Amino acid sequence: MPQQTRPIRSRPVFARFYSKVAGPALEKAGVTEHRKRLLAGLSGEVIEIGAGNGLNFPHYPSTVTRLLAAEPEPHLREWAVRSARSVAVPVEVVNGRAEQLPAEDASFDAAVVCLTLCSVADPHAALAELHRVLRPGGQLRFFEHVRADSPAMRRVQRVLDATVWPPLMGGCHVGRDTQTAITAAGFRLTDVERFSFPDTRLPSPAATHILGTAQREPG
Repeated sequence: MPQQTRPIRSRPVFARFYSKVAGPALEKAGVTEHRKRLLAGLSGEVIEIGAGNGLNFPHYPSTVTRLLAAEPEPHLREWAVRSARSVAVPVEVVNGRAEQLPAEDASFDAAVVCLTLCSVADPHAALAELHRVLRPGGQLRFFEHVRADSPAMRRVQRVLDATVWPPLMGGCHVGRDTQTAITAAGFRLTDVERFSFPDTRLPSPAATHILGTAQREPG
């Protein structure tokens, strides 16, 4: 199991903003339906990275026998612990960064990333860790905002990612090519849906999303 070598940074202002403003705004925009689709049909032992304040917990099906939820930000983790007490699925909330997961090799049937890979310091290391902890044939479920389709919006994303967006939004990057990163980590894509969310008339640098599944190949 990898040892953590970097201190985990606390972001209390962003944690409060996400819990009180961004999270509820996403729910109002309809993100709950995407959360439900992301988690539908999961079973066995599951790991979720960047669990935040536990907004996914109520949507895990009863066929999940164990959920390990890793969240590095201490304030969000505290709220996730409270959320875990009110759901039927057994949830263990732990302090852990995506790039150094506190889990043994090949110990989970499925892994979940939900609006998380945009903000981890090293998404390639995070995906390598998920590949490590999944059993052969295990499934990766992902729902992430990603690099835009249009060249013009991609230019906007590059400027934002190099300047104001990450410091203001808890390390989030709007222009990451997450789909390519998933395949580069050794996963085989089995289903990918690409869409705009929230579905508004105004263009947004964080509107392009992917939702889908990938598999760690057996053997």
